[in-house]
Amino acid sequence: MRPLIPFVHQSTSSEAEQWCATLREMLPQCDVRLFEQLSEEDKARVEVAVVANPAPADVAQLSHLQWVHSVWAGVEGMMASLADMPFEIVRLTDPHLAQTMSEAVLAWVLYLHREMPQYRQQQSAGQWQPRPYTDACDRHIVILGLGVLGHKSALRLVDNGFRVSGWSRSEKQLDKVCCYSGEQALPELLDDADIIVNLLPLTAATESLMDEMFFQQVKAGAALINFGRGASIVDADLLQALDRGQISHAVLDVFTQEPLPLDSAFWQHPGVTVLPHISGPTSVSTASRIVADNISLYLLEGVIPPTVDKSLGY
Repeated sequence: MRPLIPFVHQSTSSEAEQWCATLREMLPQCDVRLFEQLSEEDKARVEVAVVANPAPADVAQLSHLQWVHSVWAGVEGMMASLADMPFEIVRLTDPHLAQTMSEAVLAWVLYLHREMPQYRQQQSAGQWQPRPYTDACDRHIVILGLGVLGHKSALRLVDNGFRVSGWSRSEKQLDKVCCYSGEQALPELLDDADIIVNLLPLTAATESLMDEMFFQQVKAGAALINFGRGASIVDADLLQALDRGQISHAVLDVFTQEPLPLDSAFWQHPGVTVLPHISGPTSVSTASRIVADNISLYLLEGVIPPTVDKSLGY
């Protein structure tokens, strides 16, 4: 009997079928099925599952589950509801995702660096007014989070001439990037940042990190890009920081509630650019290959890939 690998998800039916079709092609030795196609007997023999933002109640039905492989880099939803379950959680680490995210970071840093929001406002007012140019080497970019995504993004910014610093929970070292770690280092770093890029995962330590106190520590007129998680920002505090000019502009791609409700003040605020969670899309083909290789190694040698530290949340 072939190993049964369910795809547990809350995706659309077309998205789920695409994942299953790709995984079947890459795991011919396995029986890959949608979770909803499993019988009760099937559920009892599952050891490994592939998951995409799964419903906790569905995963809990897999009584012999040893580990799950997420097709997303973020696993905070599972950590909030499934961290106490006995199985291990493996998050997606995809070099293609890091490349895509670094592209988005560079694009929107350039958008802010070349003052596109201000030129857009001038266009709306019919103003023909060149603004003073600032060299990239004189623009200080601070990246919060130096994991795989932050690492790649920082180096891409360096390659484009920016002065780059990074902040992380644990100590890191990157060529040509000034690295800081720990809570005590953050205020001084924020006070010298022109553009802040958030790539932190959502954990107990990063939830509501960007609150009123955080924005008071930021240099007046700095800009913010949030490609991490929406819940890292206290929305009301960011709006106040925008209104008083502490933050000059915010590019927001992630939100506590998605899709962003139509009554959100972010939609119409002149200091906000709203994006529909598109900065780091997952590639089905590259992610499926990584997942398939990890599952194949487990079936051959019993090796589980590096798992999430449940005490840290990532």
